[in-house]
Amino acid sequence: MSDVAAILKVMPESPEVDLDALKQTITETIDENVLERIEDEPIGFGLVALNITIVVDDGEGGTEPIEEALANIDDIQSVEVVDVRRLM
Repeated sequence: MSDVAAILKVMPESPEVDLDALKQTITETIDENVLERIEDEPIGFGLVALNITIVVDDGEGGTEPIEEALANIDDIQSVEVVDVRRLM
C-alpha cells in the first residue's frame, strides 16, 4: 500500500465563523501525522473556505474517517474531497 495526498474543502456555516478558532479545532481533530497544511480560499461575500491537505494510506476507507470527523465539528457546513493524488 502507498500513501495518497488529499485536499479536503471545508465550508464554514457562515462568514461570521471565527476561522482561527475553526483551524485550531481542525488541528486538534486531525492527527498531526496526517495533517500537512490548512489554506484559506476566499469564496465571495466574505465567505472563506479552508483547503486542508492530508496524507493518508490508500487502503480501505481512505479519507472517510477524517471527512466524518470534520463534518461533526460545529460551524462546518460541508466537507468535500476536491483532489487525491498517489505519492511516489
